[in-house]
Amino acid sequence: LVINSLAARELQRRKGVLADLLPNIFDYAHPPEPPDDYVGDLRSTLGLEPGDRVILQPTRVIPRKNIELSIDLVARLADPHIKLVITHHAGDEGLDYLHQLRGLARKRGVDLRYVADRFAPMRGTAPDGTKVYALWDAYPLADLVSYPSMIEGFGNAFLEAIYFRRPLLVNRYEVYVADLAPKGFQCVEVANGMLTDSAVADVRTLLSHPARVALQAEHNYRIAKHYYSFEAVTPLLERLMAQ
Repeated sequence: LVINSLAARELQRRKGVLADLLPNIFDYAHPPEPPDDYVGDLRSTLGLEPGDRVILQPTRVIPRKNIELSIDLVARLADPHIKLVITHHAGDEGLDYLHQLRGLARKRGVDLRYVADRFAPMRGTAPDGTKVYALWDAYPLADLVSYPSMIEGFGNAFLEAIYFRRPLLVNRYEVYVADLAPKGFQCVEVANGMLTDSAVADVRTLLSHPARVALQAEHNYRIAKHYYSFEAVTPLLERLMAQ
């Protein structure tokens, strides 16, 4: 089994082994519940004011995630109410990259909120008694999800954003081009990790047209439900179990 078609092709080329494709999947048959009382204080916890807009970077803080592009996006939108929120931890590959991002954000006048200490895979309480939110609790806050990765094995955060019906900016990384883009998802796209004026204009349009965002979100949800739901892979799993 492989997670993307490029891996299947490489496995056959290098080893002569034929593989089945089992991509990332989500339970699209059951949409997420509306935000509950637990997250009622989340905006204030993150220091967000009424009227603030959130661009969410829901990835680990490592260089291949290309978070510089998200900082560039917020800087070029030139709206002091737009905050860049990073929910996942740094440290997998050292902390130098986080320090570089913070310095770049200060230089570009971007309000970067690195709030990984307030999020975890599941809700709970930190050792110091601080309330901790689930990573998924961040998605309903987002006015846009930024996914500028240069390399991904598939794109779990991509499917999560669609599950929560959030608009997306995505870099056309190799697996996205091969497996996701041909399905017809509607996203703001950039290539080679470079932010264009047209992409900035498209994001600005989405942030000011909620009706357009809603239509796009439903379109993307239908596609993901067709290709990347539990039901979509059931025939493959049934065949494998029978074998």
